[in-house]
Amino acid sequence: MTDAAAPCVLVFDSGVGGLSVARCIHQTLPGAELVYLADNAGFPYGDQPEPVVIERCTTLIRRALGEIPCDVVVVACNTASTVVLPQLRALIDVPVVGVVPAIKPAAGQTANRRIGVLATPATVRRPYLDRLIDEFAGDCQVVRVGHPALVRWAEQLVRGIPVPEAELQEVLAPLKRSGVDTVVLGCTHYPLLLDALKTTLPEVRHWVDSGDAIARRVRFLLGEAGRDLEAIAGGEYPEPVRAALLSGEVPHGLAGFMASSGLAVRRIEARWGGLADPVRATGSA
Repeated sequence: MTDAAAPCVLVFDSGVGGLSVARCIHQTLPGAELVYLADNAGFPYGDQPEPVVIERCTTLIRRALGEIPCDVVVVACNTASTVVLPQLRALIDVPVVGVVPAIKPAAGQTANRRIGVLATPATVRRPYLDRLIDEFAGDCQVVRVGHPALVRWAEQLVRGIPVPEAELQEVLAPLKRSGVDTVVLGCTHYPLLLDALKTTLPEVRHWVDSGDAIARRVRFLLGEAGRDLEAIAGGEYPEPVRAALLSGEVPHGLAGFMASSGLAVRRIEARWGGLADPVRATGSA
């Protein structure tokens, strides 16, 4: 495919977690280009007040679209998706896709009606998760685990630091005790931890995340815009990520980590977007 013909999808997150979603989009639409935008100077978003998250997200996404026009924006961050989507959609004329914990598909897959939800502490506390569980999994026992270390362990994988097995076992102990057969990965960082999660909880039959559903939604929106989906699904770039734009420093090993995920990147920029580092709150992720 030529650059002129290729659609471009902007994937936004506070760190590297959105790479799990970018990977799903690339697998579904290998002929599309990707732009990866990470507000890692503001990471983790669970530490930030909602107005700060809204301001940083909308500012960075609008600046990125001004530099690289894109056909779809994916907010691949659960915390941001809960607060920023209405304002963002009002500010840009590009379709926006958010992330929702995959409670509904998990309820359709569980055999013993016991579901675990792994999420950040901020997501676990939000009323919208209560509503999802009430609507789609009201007949299930749902065990929630929100621990800030999980996101940090996913970020450390980029630098080649393995997940600490003993600590992971301690974090997942409530799920093991409850005998869940299905676990929702309620943060886009967590699919990056999937190998370690499966080793720790081998009895879990289904690990459910939102990546494939997001990719399908992006595909639908591109088709609705008149894009040639057959060509997009058939073509491929040797370096599908046109640019990785980070508001903070580039983590050591990022380019290699992206390449190992099938997301080779042409250009990486640090301290992009001109935002000051946020004042840190005292809460947890």
